[in-house]
Amino acid sequence: MKRLIDNAPFTLTTLLTDNGKEFTDRFYATGQRPPTGAHAFDRMCADNPTEHCLKPRTPQTNGMSKHFNGRIADVLRTTRFDSSAHLTDTIKRYVQVYNQHIPQKALGHISPLRP
Repeated sequence: MKRLIDNAPFTLTTLLTDNGKEFTDRFYATGQRPPTGAHAFDRMCADNPTEHCLKPRTPQTNGMSKHFNGRIADVLRTTRFDSSAHLTDTIKRYVQVYNQHIPQKALGHISPLRP
């Protein structure tokens, strides 16, 4: 995550994760508790500042993440980048298209940011 924050051509404002132990200390051997904020992932989010959202018991979260990541992977796999600037521009254009032109089922079939 540190490398992503340092190198991404955009600012991370919110991260949605599942309740895996790599993301939260919410779960422990005998049950569940509120996140302490002391977990390394939570501290990194707080230092940057990035909101860390946990979605318990929602398999749709993994599906949404995999779908979005698959779309990004397709863009990266089908494009040859001549420079880091070209990669940065491509990702910025994709995020703009995704946010303004691709309807999302979870949003009632509208794009996240209507133009």
